[in-house]
Amino acid sequence: MNCLFRQGNKDGSMNDVALNLADIRGRIDAATERAERPVGSVTLVAVSKTWPVDHVQLAVEVGQKILGENKLQEGQEKIPEMSQDIEWHFIGGLQRNKVRKVLRIFHWVHSIDSLKLAKYTDGVAADLGVTPKILLQVNIGAELSKGGFMLDGLREQFAEIVALENVELRGLMCIPPAVAEPDQARMFFRAMVTLRDELVAKHGIELPELSMGMSGDFEVAIEEGATMVRVGSSIFGGRNYSK
Repeated sequence: MNCLFRQGNKDGSMNDVALNLADIRGRIDAATERAERPVGSVTLVAVSKTWPVDHVQLAVEVGQKILGENKLQEGQEKIPEMSQDIEWHFIGGLQRNKVRKVLRIFHWVHSIDSLKLAKYTDGVAADLGVTPKILLQVNIGAELSKGGFMLDGLREQFAEIVALENVELRGLMCIPPAVAEPDQARMFFRAMVTLRDELVAKHGIELPELSMGMSGDFEVAIEEGATMVRVGSSIFGGRNYSK
């Protein structure tokens, strides 16, 4: 990206963000067609972390109304300043002491990573009178450095999560292990689909969403069944830590 983009120059950034979005949307549609799925069946969550409101607004102005944030503080700064028709997704790690604040401003939470957190979130949602849409984060690579449900643990605890009454369980999310080439992540995305199908068959419920795939591997994720992809730097540029 050129220096105008990183500095947030209005004209240069508008062109860059619009072009980037068009490119990503085209690649999403192409991957969806390769997977023989309907075009439009994959949701793009544009991840705006580290970028200020004026820069993020450039994406909104060209029709991107689904945005994601990793950090509560950034969401608290941006969400009140932006259009009320934006759908906000919280995609970062979630601590119990932040659940109440997250549920006040975000519509989706992608990172419910334990039964304890799911139950706590359900209780807070009841207190607030909201019904957030949630995804269960799966540690699909069984990495000690990452959070998320281990596969056997999720299988054992899933019935308790399904029974929660104040959250809307929509599906699963994963961050696969780092790989040298996107195609090397394919096995993890396939494992997520297998897990989802297993849970659906056993419990007789719907889990329509699979949030998997980011800037480097979203096309492979879509080919394997992703319904949501989380793309940030390929739209907004490299992370802006100048603030």
